[in-house]
Amino acid sequence: MGPGRRIILGVDPGTMILGYSILSVEGRNAVCRDLGVVDLRKVGDHFEKLRTIYGNITDIIGKYRPDELAVEAPFYGKNPQVMLKLGRAQGAAISAALASGMPVYEYAPRKVKMSVTGRGAASKEQVAAILSKIYGMEFQGTYLDATDALAIATCHFYTLSSPLPESSAHSSWAAYVKANPSKIR
Repeated sequence: MGPGRRIILGVDPGTMILGYSILSVEGRNAVCRDLGVVDLRKVGDHFEKLRTIYGNITDIIGKYRPDELAVEAPFYGKNPQVMLKLGRAQGAAISAALASGMPVYEYAPRKVKMSVTGRGAASKEQVAAILSKIYGMEFQGTYLDATDALAIATCHFYTLSSPLPESSAHSSWAAYVKANPSKIR
């Protein structure tokens, strides 16, 4: 794509339902090209789920040729096993992106909700309603995991197109290493 043009793959990692979206950006305009889910509920083995996530994300990358991946960071919950599984699902998606040479950007769930709705504690339904207005699309019957993935891609788009510097913490690993050389050994 030319200057100011890019395609963002948004991923909401999950071990039962993984959401994805494709956001096409030109300058300050963004268009949702696709969104959907990878349904993992019938895949019994956790490692087979990871293989399925990797394969599906690789296929999506092959189809749309995104320039970057925006992925939701695992949230801190009460159950460490759930966090571990979500982290592995996120890792499978990230691995597919890295294998294709794509930069990866990670966003906390609260940051995503704040950037789309103005409220860090917004519900999934509120996020979907705002996205419906932003993109002029109806999401009736769409899995909320898919609209969450679109929210993640939208957050990334807003962050990269914002004229205000970000003082807090999200970026690519490469940007972190560049900004913090003394912290890397």
